[in-house]
Amino acid sequence: MLNTSINLSSIKPEIQSIVFKIINEERISKDEGLLLFTNASISLLGSLANAIRLKKNDSKVYFNKNIHIEPTNICVFDCKFCSYSRKLSKKVEAWEFTIDEMVNKLKNYKDFEITEVHLVGGVHPKMGLHYFIELIQKIKSIRPQIHVKAFTAVELEYMCRKAKVSYRKGLEMLKEAGQDSLPGGGAEIFDKEIRDKICADKCDGKTWLEIHETAHSLKMPSNATILYGHIEKPKHILNHLSKLRDLQDKTLGFNTFIPLKYRNGNNQMSHIKEGTVLYDLRIYSFSRIFLDNFNHIKAYWPMIGKKTTQNLLAFGVDDIDGTIDDTTKIYSMAGVEDQNPTMSVKEIVKLVKDVNKKPIQRDTLYNTIKTY
Repeated sequence: MLNTSINLSSIKPEIQSIVFKIINEERISKDEGLLLFTNASISLLGSLANAIRLKKNDSKVYFNKNIHIEPTNICVFDCKFCSYSRKLSKKVEAWEFTIDEMVNKLKNYKDFEITEVHLVGGVHPKMGLHYFIELIQKIKSIRPQIHVKAFTAVELEYMCRKAKVSYRKGLEMLKEAGQDSLPGGGAEIFDKEIRDKICADKCDGKTWLEIHETAHSLKMPSNATILYGHIEKPKHILNHLSKLRDLQDKTLGFNTFIPLKYRNGNNQMSHIKEGTVLYDLRIYSFSRIFLDNFNHIKAYWPMIGKKTTQNLLAFGVDDIDGTIDDTTKIYSMAGVEDQNPTMSVKEIVKLVKDVNKKPIQRDTLYNTIKTY
């Protein structure tokens, strides 16, 4: 049973039985989840989520020392919410790094104790499977111990299709080259109706799930995400989370779940108002409650902001990503408040300790490296 002081008699009658199940650590259904998501107060969701995170992870808050290498922002797809991508024919604000240029970026960190390189970018028509195999091999040749977390399912679907290999074969080739895990990007919203409106031309939700299931079967763990705060409805969120929970039941291959907030700067959906901080709290806390088979919930601080990240540590979040060191442009190009996303270990430790939590430096697989 969860350690919580929630008074059931003070809760709306229609959700009392659902809250009782959660307190008794029983799984709630998708329909029950929808009722809870739409009817529970933020304070109730926060109390339940915090009790769950304390049961799973005590007051620990995980982070790692990582950098992002973004090979290109040139992309063949036309996601309406994206502020980052550029077309090959329109190279204003575009970049495409060579393999040597990317390897040199990593060499610049030879004196830094980074444990992970996050390799994600646009889907460039000329950067294929064999190109990235060579890149990973060169990364591993200079930093054999570094964890390579690389390529969204969207990137993988395209590169496997272009190379005329199955997802399994493509992932086997990448694993042999040195890729260790997959990030969670590209999931957006699995629902076809919503996906057709915001990212119709890239791989669908079923394919995203298939690629991650295939990776898990090859002992390549991955992360999972959702893009929220645009045109989705609560039923779409529940459908998305249910599919992730079902796959986690089957494979136990997901490391963490990361809700990603839609940012409306400089994209084709800029007319849509961004969600409020209260909606952020609802999404994160509900995710912690519903995804009972996920060990970790991550707030990606370059996207959500440092202050909101700190607040989320009381709403089910136990991971805040890493140092980043100003090596990502995905959200800065969408107009987030922090245009130079970097935090030192000292800054991360202070952010965590200021809300009476325990900072834990981890590796990608959540093995503890150092306790602060």
